[in-house]
Amino acid sequence: MRYLITGGSGFIGTALCRALAETGAELTVLTRDPARARPRLPEGARLVTDLARAGGADVAINLAGENLAQGRWSEARKRLLRDSRIATTRALCAWIERQSPRPRVLVSASAIGYYGARGDEPLDENAAPGEDYAARLCRDWEAEALRAEPFGLRVCRLRLGVVLDRDGGALARMLPAFRWGLGGPIASGRQWLSWIHRSDVVALIRWCVDRPSARGAYNATAPHPVTNAEFARALGRALQRPAFLRMPATALKLLLGEMAQLLITGQRVLPARLLAEGFAFSFPELSDALVASLR
Repeated sequence: MRYLITGGSGFIGTALCRALAETGAELTVLTRDPARARPRLPEGARLVTDLARAGGADVAINLAGENLAQGRWSEARKRLLRDSRIATTRALCAWIERQSPRPRVLVSASAIGYYGARGDEPLDENAAPGEDYAARLCRDWEAEALRAEPFGLRVCRLRLGVVLDRDGGALARMLPAFRWGLGGPIASGRQWLSWIHRSDVVALIRWCVDRPSARGAYNATAPHPVTNAEFARALGRALQRPAFLRMPATALKLLLGEMAQLLITGQRVLPARLLAEGFAFSFPELSDALVASLR
């Protein structure tokens, strides 16, 4: 099977490409920097810097997007965050329209930021979008992916939670402080953290590709979200380190500006559709996910 993957050299993309390569899949990865991407990808992956050189594909997977949590959200940064998602997805859908035959499915990343700050409210896929910057960004990102539906594709939109594994993402940024016994809850610690292990994200993408009935939005989060304080305690236990040094909300806002809201508010997101449609999580519980990540 032939795959076109945007964002294939990122935290999720590299794990996905490794898993697909083991099945003998043909991989084409769109990247801005082939020299940097090459060491991170399987040997047989074909790298292109322009969709015009991509050739055909049976499946398109869209993981492109600058890291929301890397740096303050200046106006220039916001434009970069938006363009890396909206413009890339728009270009991908334009490429799909030109193909003959076209891919049969598009799996496109989104994020649980779609829902905005909702306190303790349980959020399934039917919950309305929020109104803050991250929510509007996710809403518009998904709208671009849906442009592919009139071309006859199934479109699966994955609203990703905090993706866990030791060599990237949020967990990699937390580990140094926690290993030194300097970790702990953020702000009140009562805000919800909806997480998922990276291997379950990879399995979910493959499930969407292989399941003919899969389409629409899916909350890509484990079945058991936790509060930020519970997460800090669980990580401390996994590392056998204390985890009680709290990061005050005011300090976080001074350090990160508007982006701090992502960490201070959180969402209690539930994978209702995945559970109803029979997706099996390898890591439904946080303690097991952390042990696997740190092994």
